Amino acid sequence: MAEITAALVKALRDKTDAGMMDCKKALNECNGDMEAAVKYLREKGIAKAAAKADRDAKEGVIRTVVAPCGCCGIILELNCETDFCAKGDKFQGLVNDVAKALADSKASTLEEALQVSMPEGTTEEYIKAMCSSIGENMGLRKFARLTVDGNGTIASYIHMGGKVGVLLSVKAGKEETVKSDAFKALVKDLTLHIAAAAPKSVSSDSLDPAFVAEEQEIARQQLIQEGKPEHLLEKILPGKLKALYAQSCLLNQGFVKDPSVSVDALLKQVGKELGDEISVVSFVRYQLGA
Repeated sequence: MAEITAALVKALRDKTDAGMMDCKKALNECNGDMEAAVKYLREKGIAKAAAKADRDAKEGVIRTVVAPCGCCGIILELNCETDFCAKGDKFQGLVNDVAKALADSKASTLEEALQVSMPEGTTEEYIKAMCSSIGENMGLRKFARLTVDGNGTIASYIHMGGKVGVLLSVKAGKEETVKSDAFKALVKDLTLHIAAAAPKSVSSDSLDPAFVAEEQEIARQQLIQEGKPEHLLEKILPGKLKALYAQSCLLNQGFVKDPSVSVDALLKQVGKELGDEISVVSFVRYQLGA
């Protein structure tokens, strides 16, 4: 019996786009013969998905699942090739199965999510098997999990039938705050705001430094092209940076229902009304194909 190394399994996987366990089994059945293993997978219908793997899967759906306790939740993007498929019962059933399995698991990254056990194998293997059944290239493109400790909640919002999805973690100081209608209304409004305004981070502190540096350099070059003298650039750029934060950071953005009030001011306002401090811990926003 030939030795079935991890490198050999990976090579077969790269060649066929089949799941790791399927590749290992095929190589064992074929005594390590690569070409025979490829044929084996094709005969079993497992490598059929590989022929579809180079076709773009830009349609699909974004799905969220929040635990009844409100203490944790997941968001995922599962892609297929056509909108017709995305709306079909088979694909929707696949999304439901995957979402339930991932919600019940402890996976917190995409890599972990792809290896979650399902009755049909791993998540990745199950999706690939369904490629043959449904007849389109499909894949789990994004996945995230949010949790909240202490007094707080995880909330979600799906827009445009799954084209945009939001998962949000909000904390409060007191348990009664989280149970109040005002807090629940605020959290719902925040998910709607994030879906519409598409912030990149909660605050300026958490904004990607590379993104900030790139935007600053673009602004600098634009000012130079406009003929602004060099000695004025350092006076103008801080204003450009402030505008960037107002556009990109959730707390700095004008609230969609009342742009004259920032999200940060809104949190403080509702917190004051409830005699508590309310803060956004984190959020995830997915837009299909983006």
